[in-house]
Amino acid sequence: MTFRTKLSEATVENLPTPTTGNKVHYFAGHTLQGETAPRGFGVRVTKNGSRSFVLNYRAGPRERRYTIGEWKRSGGGWSVLAAIKHAVALRKQIDLGADPVANRVAARTPPPAVKTVADILNDHVRLYIKKTELRSAAHVERAFERLIKPRIGDVGIQELRRSRIVQMLDEIETNNGPVMADRTLAYLRKALNWHATRDDDFVSPIVKGMARTKPRERARSRSLTDEEIRDVWAALETMRPPYPAFLKTLLLTAQRRSEVSNLRWEEIQNTDGEELWVIPAAKYKTKVENAVPISRVVRAIIGTKADNSGPFVFSTTGGKLTFSGHSKAKCLLDTKIAAIREGSGRGPMPAWTHHDLRRTARTLMSRAGVNSNTAERVLGHVIAGVRGTYDRHAYVAEKRDALESLSGLIERIVGSSPTNVTHLPTRRKQVDT
Repeated sequence: MTFRTKLSEATVENLPTPTTGNKVHYFAGHTLQGETAPRGFGVRVTKNGSRSFVLNYRAGPRERRYTIGEWKRSGGGWSVLAAIKHAVALRKQIDLGADPVANRVAARTPPPAVKTVADILNDHVRLYIKKTELRSAAHVERAFERLIKPRIGDVGIQELRRSRIVQMLDEIETNNGPVMADRTLAYLRKALNWHATRDDDFVSPIVKGMARTKPRERARSRSLTDEEIRDVWAALETMRPPYPAFLKTLLLTAQRRSEVSNLRWEEIQNTDGEELWVIPAAKYKTKVENAVPISRVVRAIIGTKADNSGPFVFSTTGGKLTFSGHSKAKCLLDTKIAAIREGSGRGPMPAWTHHDLRRTARTLMSRAGVNSNTAERVLGHVIAGVRGTYDRHAYVAEKRDALESLSGLIERIVGSSPTNVTHLPTRRKQVDT
């Protein structure tokens, strides 16, 4: 029932109280002190006797009811006149497209937590990297922790600007070189693109042209000369295990540093007298298993499982943990090489990396007359085209001949057996002193 009596404080006070629930009494068009109640204006009375001013309206197809506030004669609540004025103001906003109920809900809802760049990187590692890129997960995570998070990790992901990324790359290039800057950029680009697929409002600020080097410039071509190989061998003879054996195995097998460093005894298999190092697909860059024949020279270098008790061939802890002091050992090796060359009146040896040994091995195999396809298979490269798809021959015999030829050529280069190591000792606590 709608009351048509004059709207006043007394009118509101005398509205009947329902026995259950609540009832709204509408007063559209009623006036008080020159103010006219707009359409949808009313008073809601509950069974407990409380009275509140409301405004009904439509927001698109939906019917809305906005509670203006509670009426109280003794003060502390809304008066009739104040409620009418407020309802008039709300109606003007509604006619312009506003939705007061939705605005009130939004104001009461706490804003979502702002995700930072560090949050996105953590999500990327947890939900993507560790599930799909097992081989590179550790490398990517280290780059995130060491290079990206300290510089832009606390920046909100929606506030990340191209200029901040450029500043970060400038610092990385200065401290770590342009190649590391580009590698970090690639890791970050992938993480941001991944996040963009999960966030409707995010657009990655990384654009083409932010790399510090060109692809051709990033491609290394360093291969050690015969003289440099002899210098490396001579310097290794003055260093403590397991680094000399590790580095020689690196060159004599033509495999990657991480694969040789993480070599486990269980990966060396003996079938019908054929000894193979079978690198699992999960550990290999191409994600294809690679069988590397163990040559006589490599066998002499690494010894046997009886030489240490742990699962790893190269270790400073008796095989319990894999050898990981590559940077420290390489730095010491370079120092020893410099001393050798200075003593013989030669200039310093040009900079080189562990990975250059893999390229050197490939070059030496060509020098030794190894077929190009066989040499590529030794390196674990996937042969492209129809042959790579349908030729399932393992090429074990061919790869064994290739690695034996490689060992023979290195033996001639260094002027003696390329081993000079009978086996790895049981335990060493450090690379050198």
